[in-house]
Amino acid sequence: MSNVAAMIVKALADMGVKTVWGVVGDALNPLTDAIRTEERMEWIGVRHEEVAAFAAGAQSQLTGTLGVCMGTVGPGSIHLLNGLYDAKKSRTPVLAICGQVPSEEIGSDFFQEVNNDRVFSDVAVFTHTVTSPAQMPYLLEQAVNTAMARRGVAVLTIPGDIGGAAMPNDSVANFVDVERPSAPHPEAIRAAARLLNDTDNVTMLVGMGARGAKDELLAAAKKLAAPMVLTLKAKEVLEEGNVYQVGQSGLIGNPAAQHALDSCDTLLMIGTDFPYRDSYPTGKTVVQIDSNGEVIGRRTAVTLGVVGDSKLSLASLMPLLEAKNDQVHLDSAAGKYHAWAQRQLKLADPGYDATLIGRVRTLADNPDAMIRPEAVAAAVDLHAPDNAIFTSDTGMSTVWLARYVKMRGNRRLLGSYNLGSMANAMPQALGASALDRTRPVVAFCGDGGLTMLMGDLLTAVAYNLPVKLVVFNNGRLGMVKLEQEQGGLPEFGTILHNPNLAEVGLACGLHGIRVEKIDGLDTAVKEAMVHDGPVLLDVLTNPNEISVPPKTSVGQAWGFAIAKIKENLSSRGET
Repeated sequence: MSNVAAMIVKALADMGVKTVWGVVGDALNPLTDAIRTEERMEWIGVRHEEVAAFAAGAQSQLTGTLGVCMGTVGPGSIHLLNGLYDAKKSRTPVLAICGQVPSEEIGSDFFQEVNNDRVFSDVAVFTHTVTSPAQMPYLLEQAVNTAMARRGVAVLTIPGDIGGAAMPNDSVANFVDVERPSAPHPEAIRAAARLLNDTDNVTMLVGMGARGAKDELLAAAKKLAAPMVLTLKAKEVLEEGNVYQVGQSGLIGNPAAQHALDSCDTLLMIGTDFPYRDSYPTGKTVVQIDSNGEVIGRRTAVTLGVVGDSKLSLASLMPLLEAKNDQVHLDSAAGKYHAWAQRQLKLADPGYDATLIGRVRTLADNPDAMIRPEAVAAAVDLHAPDNAIFTSDTGMSTVWLARYVKMRGNRRLLGSYNLGSMANAMPQALGASALDRTRPVVAFCGDGGLTMLMGDLLTAVAYNLPVKLVVFNNGRLGMVKLEQEQGGLPEFGTILHNPNLAEVGLACGLHGIRVEKIDGLDTAVKEAMVHDGPVLLDVLTNPNEISVPPKTSVGQAWGFAIAKIKENLSSRGET
């Protein structure tokens, strides 16, 4: 005879799950003991269960298959929630196995008892508590198959006495991934072709749902003479070798991308649910292609929706499109994008502050001659290998990555780009590194994000996860600072009193490097990238660096000016 826990672990290992993340204890003991004896599976014990869920979600996004994490009874399971919400918003399959009090105590308000089915009802596509060994392996099959089919989170709660209960050795779970590409309706494709052929200027807005259709996208852009605005998640795969792309729009974007959207007659959206309504143009013909019909028309009014896989839809559409000979719209957007990119490169030049323009600007925004974050991101882009996996914390770290890191080669990109959580970059980097410890993994960490879950620096060391943690240490919650100032408010509550983070890293067993002056930056980045083991690269950056959104209103600009006046008056009053 076997037991429920051993059956679960064997079934997941047979499916190909190689890593399980969590914190050991109480009801999980039968499961972690089964993992101990399963040679195909590695248990990684984290210091906080939120890290476990983020890491499992990262592995799922990178592999396209199931990520697995575990939480102990009550508080341990609750700690999983933030990372699980990130998986939900990223539409990636994750199985969370949660402990529960002994079966006979359920409903008695027992010590640490939490109603997991209710707690996880919003985040999960499947949630159920196992109350009898006879329900297995069927509930496990339902949990995994639902997570895979609906690309979401499944939560299976198992009391400790159930996990250790006997089961026949021949109990087998069967998992099926039923997701298949869907072909569009022919009439919808013909209607889309008519709209695109009857318009002059087309702009494409392309998201991660189209990453498998690169050849078709490039062919469509060529035929339509269309600039291509990429969402941040589409940067991976679709940026390299794409002469039509003009970068991102939204908070992290650039004026050229916004110009491409505003100056078009027809907007062709493919595989994207880009959330920022203010960035969409108004008064345009809009054609939206997406495999998920639920998202069509959710962000902006759509003239025609086409439900279907991006690759299959574009393949059907291409023979019906008429080539556009007028390149003015494309050339205008591309010209603006390249001019903007060149201006950004100047800011990333280590010698920028020594130039005449740089010296003038420094007086206003960098009087202490701190390292500009643009230079940090550009140096990492230069020295990181072409097969690196990048993660970024929500906020300014993502801005610098989006603008300066190119997704060349087979680089990959992860972040909390739908949930927008703090502190995701390091946990996601740990998850990525555990998949293949020989592949470089680089995390763009904000100092606020890193210090929020700093205990799991120890996890990188304990499990030999050679992540490179690049910390933009500006002593600020930078995006919040910018939000306050755009609203006309003086900066308040955003200042972080950080320790020497490189020394913290050294104390935890990482290789710690601290950079305080620009002339040491390039050497430090090189050292971090080639070091054999986990690295914390602590770079002191300018807290006043401004990243202006491409669609800034007059009110926002005026608010920023007012905020700066208030900040200066406050500073003078405090001295």
